[in-house]
Amino acid sequence: MKARHLTFIGMIYFSLASCLKENELKKPFQTFVPQEIHDGWTLSSPSAEGVDSIQLADIYRDVHENEDLWQIRSLVVFRNGKLVAESYMKSDADRTKPVAIWSCTKQVMGVLTGIAIEKGLIGSVRDSVSKYLPDELQNHPDKKNITIEELLTMRSGIAYSNDGLKGHTDDLLRNLPDNSVEFILDLFMDAAPGTEFHYNDGNPHLLSAIFQKLTGKPTDVWADEVLFSKLNLTNYHWHRYRDGVTFGAFGILTTPREFAKVAQCVMNKGNFNGVQVADSAWISEMLYPLVTIPEQEDISFGYFWWIRPSRNIFYMNGHGGQFAFAIPSKNLLVAITAEPNTQDEFQISDDEALEIVDRIIKACN
Repeated sequence: MKARHLTFIGMIYFSLASCLKENELKKPFQTFVPQEIHDGWTLSSPSAEGVDSIQLADIYRDVHENEDLWQIRSLVVFRNGKLVAESYMKSDADRTKPVAIWSCTKQVMGVLTGIAIEKGLIGSVRDSVSKYLPDELQNHPDKKNITIEELLTMRSGIAYSNDGLKGHTDDLLRNLPDNSVEFILDLFMDAAPGTEFHYNDGNPHLLSAIFQKLTGKPTDVWADEVLFSKLNLTNYHWHRYRDGVTFGAFGILTTPREFAKVAQCVMNKGNFNGVQVADSAWISEMLYPLVTIPEQEDISFGYFWWIRPSRNIFYMNGHGGQFAFAIPSKNLLVAITAEPNTQDEFQISDDEALEIVDRIIKACN
């Protein structure tokens, strides 16, 4: 299923936690043996790839049985570029049913930026946004000096809020603005560009608008041509706003096995199954920890990618608990998905997910 043009009405702010019991949300653990669905992944076994199968079975059993982890929908493990284990805690249909991965879309945008530079569409991350959106920036002189890099590192200074039902993302999800780009540019500046980290959905959406201006086609269509088709990533949808701009901050619905291909490509320095999809130098630049997250121990931010520098782990991170953790030192990749529309304390945090990942790392020789 290729990307199609749909809207997001009715897909957000919906919590299951308060009304359903844990035993209605999870099924008993049976097996972690992966199933062949001809999606491009080579299947293997834990023992063949140096993973202790007994420890792995204990990990899967605990995830299935732990009431505090009722939100988790899937746990999928890849070693040496091969799929070695998978289990779906709610329904086996999650193996092939596309579900929102929310802000993991941002990490896809990071890879696409490197491809845009490699193809000469963007000259440099130091270029100002006004170079690529001159008409749009004409009436917004306070934003003319924002650079591509400041979008990628969430340091544009634009006062965009992701704050639930009170935020600007909710306005976009309810299709309130006529023009999504103008809506973002019309916001005031709460910091000088490049001075403060402020994680939000506005910056990557502006970058998507730039891609569309440069390529003459929606970002989702261009992404399929230059990235997804090369990863054999076909089971997805990527939504656009009603003005035709592909959502840059979220919007991709896909499966754990599919979005893990993006992380695998990045862990392989831009290579996937022998094909150099993205420039290796860009991958290194993208994963450099440029920004230290305030009041967060050992969490950094590169170009839309999350990084744990002291542990040499980088990852995709989406609302609710959608993750793909890459551990290059072990040639290990772990994808975790959870209920996509949980809020606040009901979400699976990256620290909670990393506790599972740490146990898998210990099971690897």
